[in-house]
Amino acid sequence: MKLRELMSKNVRIVRSDATLQEAARTMKDADIGPLPVLEGHRLIGMVTDRDLAVRGVAEGLDPKTTKVGRVITPDVVYGFEDQEAEEAAALMAQKQIRRLVVLDHEQRVVGMVSLGDLATHGVR
Repeated sequence: MKLRELMSKNVRIVRSDATLQEAARTMKDADIGPLPVLEGHRLIGMVTDRDLAVRGVAEGLDPKTTKVGRVITPDVVYGFEDQEAEEAAALMAQKQIRRLVVLDHEQRVVGMVSLGDLATHGVR
């Protein structure tokens, strides 16, 4: 099974120049924790609700003016839409991550795969 067959296609993203408050609002509205961070169409990192709290709020950064790019995790683990699900599952286990950003071969974000998506489809 390919990642394109089980990924969530309705991926919410945030731009690196958005504020922490805008990212938090997107997370709240979509009821999600992680957001891929883009500059133009290029994936440059991930930001999570934990990043906002630990790297932003705990450091005293103003959520209304501080840009997301300041608190992102730049080393993003990703897979490709035509990648086998088993291969992605192994990568997620190796990197100990719960969600994997899915890209097309033009490096555009096209989906996300969670451990739950893999489990639902019997992928190990």
